[in-house]
Amino acid sequence: MQIDILTLFPEMFEGVFNSSILKKAQEANAFNVNYINFRDYTENKHNKVDDYPYGGGAGMVLTPQPIFDAVEDLTKYTDRKPRIVLMCPQGEPHSQKKALEFSNEDHLVFICGHYEGYDERIRQNLVTDEISIGDYVLTGGELGAMVVIDSVVRLLPGVLGNELSAPEDSFSQGLLEHPHYTRPADFRGLKVPDVLLSGNHAKIDQWRKQESLKRTYERRKELLKDYPLSDKEIEWLKKL
Repeated sequence: MQIDILTLFPEMFEGVFNSSILKKAQEANAFNVNYINFRDYTENKHNKVDDYPYGGGAGMVLTPQPIFDAVEDLTKYTDRKPRIVLMCPQGEPHSQKKALEFSNEDHLVFICGHYEGYDERIRQNLVTDEISIGDYVLTGGELGAMVVIDSVVRLLPGVLGNELSAPEDSFSQGLLEHPHYTRPADFRGLKVPDVLLSGNHAKIDQWRKQESLKRTYERRKELLKDYPLSDKEIEWLKKL
């Protein structure tokens, strides 16, 4: 996968993308990341990429020319248009489903804004997706892009050591993940549930499904609205 990031602050990404799993994924050629400072594309003699909004108001607005030219330069040699993702608090809330959808693409372009916002022509004529990581406003789109890219890259083939890790994550199956335990079995009198020590894989699997359902019901009940509950799961919920 090729990931291009349009940003005024490319140095913000260096620590995140050169550490841990993201670093290993690049070394394994699972993805390649390219940082483009779109200030380099401005035709303004003072290298400005923003201007005052028409009609007045607070803040500065990113002008369309540098971003249009940067995207056109990135895509001029490709027949297939990439997914162009605008990081924006007005966008679609990011989700595991969206991360999986993005992970099937060959080329992603992220636009990270600053200041008051984007010229609307960028939104209407360039982007394919607008994504938000939550109902709050950040100083720029860089942190949001890091979150989205991390969630996508970990789903690429071979990135995680255990291929079962991603499918069992919270939200991947529509529910929150079950609790986890490891050694020692008894820590300061706090014991691991007996079923996990039983060696009975059928009972362990049932316990995990029940605990996943319970945790979802207690913490994120709204997720159950779109989850296809089986008759057995409905009975478990009634017991809760």
